[in-house]
Amino acid sequence: MRLPDLEAWAIFASVVEHRSFSAAADAVGLSKATVSKAITRLEAHLGQSLFHRTSRRLALTEAGKPLAEHAARILAEARAAEESAHDAASAHTGRVRLAAPMSFGVTNVAPILAEFLVAHPGIEVDFHLSDARVDIVAEGFDVALRIAELPDSSLRARRLCSIQAHTVAAPSYLAKHGTPTHPAQLGEHQLVGYSNVVGPWRFHGPGGADVSVRLQGQLTANSGEAIVPALIAGLGIARLPDFIIDRHLASGALVTILVDWAPAKIGLHLLTPPSPLRPARVEALIDFLAARLRDPHAGQAQSGNLA
Repeated sequence: MRLPDLEAWAIFASVVEHRSFSAAADAVGLSKATVSKAITRLEAHLGQSLFHRTSRRLALTEAGKPLAEHAARILAEARAAEESAHDAASAHTGRVRLAAPMSFGVTNVAPILAEFLVAHPGIEVDFHLSDARVDIVAEGFDVALRIAELPDSSLRARRLCSIQAHTVAAPSYLAKHGTPTHPAQLGEHQLVGYSNVVGPWRFHGPGGADVSVRLQGQLTANSGEAIVPALIAGLGIARLPDFIIDRHLASGALVTILVDWAPAKIGLHLLTPPSPLRPARVEALIDFLAARLRDPHAGQAQSGNLA
């Protein structure tokens, strides 16, 4: 049985990462010719092209796209295996790539991240904030925080805590349009939507009743924070997590409705690539986040202390 050409797979992953044969060659300390020969060798073994090559552009073929994820995983696991063998003290150095949802990252993660960096001066954190769902393997993230019910996948997931959402509106909107007392009445109202959550709003109510409501309204946005000004202006009803709206509820700018029909709590999960082998710097950040985010209000409390 022929062994896999692991060097060629690693070089392929580097070319995908750097989007250039020359840049990949510089990154791994090889000549461009060696990199090119490795890709040619791998393509010959697989019997298919991995890249479309022109003088100006390098792009993955349809066959190459799914293989790029496998190559990235092979390279990441090899790097993790080597780093796990290093002395524990020297392993707490280097960069960790962390992804988090935009609003939750700003309100709950950013305030506590400084504490981690002070405690680990040799670790650098590349903190990526986006409400889009990132592909942590293909995009090279070590850790991702995600607020969602997770589909089955090969990723390693740890549930940290529950996040509660609330159905809210401005008093001015309710004074003008009335306050719904049952989710079925939401069809008569303007609903402001969060576009990264696909599907109807689902409610669980008294006696175990379940109701679904389809979204209709003037505004949808891919950021929960972007919805709040429209709500305060009296443009509709929305369903948002407490870490976004708590301060607006406290000020009276927004009020909770349908309190007997609360949406199901959604989990805050910590995701990592499939491999159980992780550098010590990544383990350190995972342990820190797991400890500090078991209370979803911990980061906000810390933020208040720093203000």
